[in-house]
Amino acid sequence: MGFFDIFKSGKKDGSKKTNAADKWAGSATDKRAQAYDRQEAINELVKLGSKEAVAVLLKRFTFVVDPSITDQEEKDSAFHGIIQAGPEALEPIRNFAAKAESLAWPMRAMKELLGEEDLVLELVEWLSKWDTDYAKFIDPKVQLLTALQDYKHEKIFEAVAPFLDDANETARYHAAATILAQENAAAIEPLLDLFAGEESVRIRSRIADGFIQRGWVVPNERLDLIRKSLPEDFNLNGEGRFTRR
Repeated sequence: MGFFDIFKSGKKDGSKKTNAADKWAGSATDKRAQAYDRQEAINELVKLGSKEAVAVLLKRFTFVVDPSITDQEEKDSAFHGIIQAGPEALEPIRNFAAKAESLAWPMRAMKELLGEEDLVLELVEWLSKWDTDYAKFIDPKVQLLTALQDYKHEKIFEAVAPFLDDANETARYHAAATILAQENAAAIEPLLDLFAGEESVRIRSRIADGFIQRGWVVPNERLDLIRKSLPEDFNLNGEGRFTRR
């Protein structure tokens, strides 16, 4: 084999892999296809293990089939195939997550593929694509805010703090919960800012409980303002400590 034949051969093999993924894409992503045909396509894509194959496997998470046991089996097969692809799966997962209506499966995959440090930085990067403006559909944003609650990292407070001012109450709630989970005293002031102007009782209650659990104290100059916003289940004593009635 000549020198240039090596490159020709590599290019040809890569092309075959891409074409192979395309070959099985239709059956793997067709909810009306026979279950056997869909599973066969998934199995073949798993064998390929290419970026193109992973991109197709990810699409299996965008629809549901009956019966539910078949749906779960197919999704489990696709998921294990994605993990099996290793680093090849990272780029397709990122591309999928950027447009996905749900991040449950992409986040689960990243948790398997990345260490905790890299995972947190990945989720923070995904969250950075969102803003705090009103939007009808924010499920992925809420999923990210919720997922970050399970970790402690210096980047999380900075990334999540802006969402204390989110237009959506659910986003504000999970932002507050995630910031409390960091146990960073720098959060006291922004959380009290939210508390003082927040209409949602559950958010104010979550913040008050968080202060109790961490032994945080409300500064003297804020006592009167915070007392005006107390949920009915809470008191604020003279030392600036929240207590439950």
